[in-house]
Amino acid sequence: MSEISRNNVSGGGQPGRIGIGLELDDIHLKILEVLRENGRISVAALAERVGISRANAYTRFEALRADGAIKRFTAEIDHVRAGLGITALIFVTVRQQMWKQFRAELARMPEVEYCAITTGQHDAMIQVRVSDVAEVHTMVTDRLANIPAVKATETVFILDEVLRRPYVLPSDRDQARHPRRPAQETQGDVPLGKMRFVGAAEGRAALRKDG
Repeated sequence: MSEISRNNVSGGGQPGRIGIGLELDDIHLKILEVLRENGRISVAALAERVGISRANAYTRFEALRADGAIKRFTAEIDHVRAGLGITALIFVTVRQQMWKQFRAELARMPEVEYCAITTGQHDAMIQVRVSDVAEVHTMVTDRLANIPAVKATETVFILDEVLRRPYVLPSDRDQARHPRRPAQETQGDVPLGKMRFVGAAEGRAALRKDG
């Protein structure tokens, strides 16, 4: 797999190393950009979007999967439509000698969507999605408070999720610094949904030529 990537490194970007040996180049990043928009895109459409052959797209896609750069495919749902309209962040201070118990208890809580160990005042941040505020209150006061490993908690409700990306890529920063310019229209081109008006003098000149 690494030989495929090494022989196809395009010149423009600093290649990075991922997984067990695949060299991540600009074409790999472009593939990941397209998959971020549509994870169910066909190989033929992926190849067309990236600008490579279908065989090359398939080989690179399989290399990304085999190397672990692409971990899995999943569906993104509307949590409100699914009945989970309340999202909260719970910051937890953990008794340092009881991390193992804290992890085990957390794994038993289906409301927990995400948990990360953090620096700062607290030790961990938990994101939960539930149907109403009462469920958050019950989780904090009855369940987390009764775990010996939990020393203290602080709860913050999320009012609006302004931005959520499936993932970010190193190439995103380059595009932000150098945005792609739309192709300039030539005078004779009339894009779909637009009209081009011809001045009277220009029309008369054309009529004289035809006559």
